Amino acid sequence: MTDPAQPTYMRVAERIRRRILDGDLAEGAKLPPVRELAKAEGVAVATLGRSLDQLQVEGYITTSRRGTFVSNAPAVTASGHDRVVRVQRTGSVLSEGETMIVTSAELIVPPLYVAEIFGLDEGDQVVRRQWHTGRGSQRLMLAVTWYPAQFAAVVPELLSTSRTSSPGLLAKVQEETGRKVVAGRDDMHARDADSREAGFLGLRVGSPILAGAHRLWDDQGVIEYGEWCLPYRLVIGYEYSIG
Repeated sequence: MTDPAQPTYMRVAERIRRRILDGDLAEGAKLPPVRELAKAEGVAVATLGRSLDQLQVEGYITTSRRGTFVSNAPAVTASGHDRVVRVQRTGSVLSEGETMIVTSAELIVPPLYVAEIFGLDEGDQVVRRQWHTGRGSQRLMLAVTWYPAQFAAVVPELLSTSRTSSPGLLAKVQEETGRKVVAGRDDMHARDADSREAGFLGLRVGSPILAGAHRLWDDQGVIEYGEWCLPYRLVIGYEYSIG
């Protein structure tokens, strides 16, 4: 959903960006001519030009004498916000062409800092899921997500490594528990990859990565906590309004 407080060209760029991330505009696809696309978006040609300039800077599209094309294997990946919004729209955390492999799904007693995030007592359990995503041969992200243990009683798929049900779990959690994500926070930092991260991402140990954590919550508390890392040269972008 675009922010009406944003400049028009940014709202148009956001709509086109969503279509790329959702796979409606596939890698290598040619965009319609500028005048045709401007008419479809209901904006002036100059405004659309600014939108396309923004998307080109972000790496989503490329231009040549033959026209404007969606980048092949663009060096961008969805932010935490992008993935939550995608779940709300499509029911899946994955964009078109992305794959997910879940390597573990279990009930465990979490580290102290995770227990504190969920407000747990000593010895209480949580669901821990480890998974990674990719597109073709490119590894995009390694992640671990945590959920309250009681969610597993109504969403047993949380303890499954199935490829078919995993991309839609956040939507299923909200549907079955009656709890809806109303806010979130992402924190990021750059560091070196450890051996586990390097192995999953296909990097050398010590390679630079972007690592982060996110929290999604409602008025009852944290619904999902996640930790993730991306290989170098992948870009995450955020848009926001001020005031």
